[in-house]
Amino acid sequence: MKITRAGTQPSAPGPEEYFTGRVRIDPLFSAEEPGRVVGATVTFEPGARTAWHTHPLGQTLIVTQGVGRVQREGGPVEEIRPGDVVWFPAGEKHWHGAAPDVAMTHIAIQESQDGSTVTWLEKVSDAEYAG
Repeated sequence: MKITRAGTQPSAPGPEEYFTGRVRIDPLFSAEEPGRVVGATVTFEPGARTAWHTHPLGQTLIVTQGVGRVQREGGPVEEIRPGDVVWFPAGEKHWHGAAPDVAMTHIAIQESQDGSTVTWLEKVSDAEYAG
């Protein structure tokens, strides 16, 4: 058993190369071998969002606060709210972030494959974000 106490892992800003706007990442857990699941709480200020990206084994988002937006490549921009659970299958190109005027927090859970949990792509344009 391992207990990670709240407040013992430092917050980090979302790197500018992978995010638009102000984003804070709070690590939750990272499984030890042979496990491969990783989780973090991610808070997006209004209008903030990820770049387009994929995950080798998929990703689950659990919205905990605020109002957000998600989009998979070729699909519409969708609104998400607390209690919503979003699943992106392995390799599906997508982005997620806050609504224009409301912050959003979600728990992001994904698995690593060959040491990688994500492949970052181009940034989401303002037109794409607007839907």
